[in-house]
Amino acid sequence: MTNDDGISSPGIKMLSKTLRSAGDVFVIAPETEQSAVAHALTLHRPLKFERAGRNAFFINGTPTDCVIVGVNKILPRKPDIIVSGINNGGNVGDDVTYSGTVAAAIEGTLLGIPSIAVSLVRSNGNLRARASGYKAAAEFAREMVLKVFKKGLPDDTLLNVNVPDTCRIKGVKFTKQGKRVYENAVQELSDPRGRQFYWIGGGAPQLEAGEDTDLDAVRKGYISVTPVHLDLTNYKALELIRKEWTKGFK
Repeated sequence: MTNDDGISSPGIKMLSKTLRSAGDVFVIAPETEQSAVAHALTLHRPLKFERAGRNAFFINGTPTDCVIVGVNKILPRKPDIIVSGINNGGNVGDDVTYSGTVAAAIEGTLLGIPSIAVSLVRSNGNLRARASGYKAAAEFAREMVLKVFKKGLPDDTLLNVNVPDTCRIKGVKFTKQGKRVYENAVQELSDPRGRQFYWIGGGAPQLEAGEDTDLDAVRKGYISVTPVHLDLTNYKALELIRKEWTKGFK
């Protein structure tokens, strides 16, 4: 297990406790919060890990660092599955490209290990998710782990799970990735001396309407499970470019 909220986050504590009934759990998480670091690797300073409890460690790096160091140096053997989360906040639509939580699952998939990213989608602008929401997300993650143990996952594919933080979850939907764009995402402000600075984030998101998307499912109170494939090639565009753009090239 890993995450991007850090070793002390409530999500990873709840998840590790719940998953112990499914198998031996090792937690290898960042020392501090690493939200929105995406698939970053630490290349220009040394990485160190320290023990945080029985089968629990923290690393002074990113979620991707945790997976690489954990699998190659800390764990006694290659894990059967990697679960990243529970993230404090959703990772739906275009958020997957920024998310350290999802990136850890991507790295696990690159290493040939079935991987799941689990996030809890806060409601009503809450900064922190409810304890009962973490519990529901952890219990569903356990179900998904057991399902993956039994069924496996397709090659180069991870599962991105988003659980709505609501008292009444209506069910589960298997979805495609939606589209979310933030307007006015860069705020221009001034410090006490009148010098300008910029703060990324805080803009109101615009959601792409559409059935069968992760955004639509969560908004309607369903758990969203999206299979994410690592091959980003646009094959239709590739065929078009091969046909139309190669003319005139030597």
